[in-house]
Amino acid sequence: MAEENINAWIITVGNEILIGRIVNTNAAWLGEKLTFLGFRVERVITVPDSLEDIEEEVGRGIARARIVITTGGLGPTYDDMTLEGVARAAGRRLVLNEKAYQIVKEFYARAGYELTKEREKMAMLPEGAEAIPNPVGAAPGSLLDLGDTIVISLPGVPAEMKAMFEQYVEPRLREIAPHKAVVDCGFIVKGVPESGLAPWIKKASRLEDSIYLKSHPKGHETMGPVLEIRVLASGKSKEEAVAKARRVLEYVAEKARGLGGETGEINCKGEGQANS
Repeated sequence: MAEENINAWIITVGNEILIGRIVNTNAAWLGEKLTFLGFRVERVITVPDSLEDIEEEVGRGIARARIVITTGGLGPTYDDMTLEGVARAAGRRLVLNEKAYQIVKEFYARAGYELTKEREKMAMLPEGAEAIPNPVGAAPGSLLDLGDTIVISLPGVPAEMKAMFEQYVEPRLREIAPHKAVVDCGFIVKGVPESGLAPWIKKASRLEDSIYLKSHPKGHETMGPVLEIRVLASGKSKEEAVAKARRVLEYVAEKARGLGGETGEINCKGEGQANS
């Protein structure tokens, strides 16, 4: 049976993110995916390639979240230590996983490479974890069900992470996803400063339950103001969620026009969930 109000943590691992060498697109992509599945994303955390830091944050996630997803640190190099950190946080040993071993072995065999200790390292998973196949690259993922918390570890390469999530992780998460549909709707306002519309945004945020309303400035506050107004709404069905969102947005649009603003069409996105 699906649960209500399930929270999720996203933990990205890598010095390259912290120093600004790469942009953390994985967290944004996963955040949207989890949100539209009906989960409440409570934390997005980036940690360095440090065993102690990984263990600490994964441990905090295990204590507070139903779903913890890590990305990065599953490769063959010395600084890839995510799964060891997960194992420590869960109080498990890091062991050679037979399914993961076969995945890695077959990947390199197809290219004519031998299985070195560095490549075998990618088959070391927390004891009791399930290996998640990687249809794009070499490193398998890990799914560790601890009862109250599921810890899912995926590679940092976006193409690999996305393929593994959509093919293997998402179907599993749908089994426990909340009984609700989620949509994200919005429109553009031109000619009204954000500060001018702020009192009405506050009032509109109280018109419906299970919504999150936010204004996003896209221009200058006084010289050519442009705002994007968006609301995240949930309901028992997609139709109910969209109806909530539209009621709130139409109220804001009316107030914006009353302030001399020009409003665009309301648009919605979101796949929803609506489990039964």
